[in-house]
Amino acid sequence: MWLTAWMPRTIVALHAHPDDESSKGAATIARYHDLGMRTVLITATGGEAGEILNPEAETDAARTDLAAVRRYELREAARIIGYDDVVMLGYRDSGMPGSDDNRHPDALVNSPFDEILERLVSIVRSERPQVILGYDDHEWYPHPDHLRIHDLSMAVFDAAADPARYPDSGDPWAADRLYAPVFSLRRLRLLSEAMESRGMESPFSRWIERIGLDAVDPPLTIVEIGPYVERARDALRAHRTQIDPNGPWFQIPLDIILSVYPHEDFELLASRDGADPEGFDLFD
Repeated sequence: MWLTAWMPRTIVALHAHPDDESSKGAATIARYHDLGMRTVLITATGGEAGEILNPEAETDAARTDLAAVRRYELREAARIIGYDDVVMLGYRDSGMPGSDDNRHPDALVNSPFDEILERLVSIVRSERPQVILGYDDHEWYPHPDHLRIHDLSMAVFDAAADPARYPDSGDPWAADRLYAPVFSLRRLRLLSEAMESRGMESPFSRWIERIGLDAVDPPLTIVEIGPYVERARDALRAHRTQIDPNGPWFQIPLDIILSVYPHEDFELLASRDGADPEGFDLFD
């Protein structure tokens, strides 16, 4: 009689920069970690091109070696969220188009796509996740690294399952689903309306105006994360150089989030098991 070793359910999240893991799907990862699932974070760049947005975090160390400080912040945020493992690919932050960072030879966007993909295939085949998190291709914040992560996440979902691709990078593994965490218009509008009804200024008003009134959400999987909202916010606070504790991320009162939209939204990018794109869980 053959016995198959029990394997925990696993989710691998691919992100562009330190702090992205705390602003995109962090509460959902915390929930799955507490349910006993294995959670693995891959961060592609060191965030060297980021600005120091919190005056209280503008130290000599941050000015001298921002990447080192952001690595420390990332480790602390990942601990708070509950990531079981953190993999840093070590590419350089690409910065915005036209910047010196964007032209740097070590930048993610200037590194060979096939090289990066092979490294990701090796990780996916080793971890054997049921779910992969990547990025969508229509982010309201079209950073070059975010767009590259979208291309890589789509590619690794297919390549890791193909025995003809990268045969020296482990046995093929076909993940069931590929999702992207998204800032849905529904979420932005509902939270904005709730704040404005209390006479408060919404930090999302300019986002909504820029996106346009005619924009619509794709079909979304909506995960309930009420008990984990504050944990995710604590993880975001750990990125002290990037997140001003008095800034827009924390202007929304916790009670509004819990009463109006205690959810995180995900777009189903690919599926091998007939997943409902308008479901309520990334696994089931």
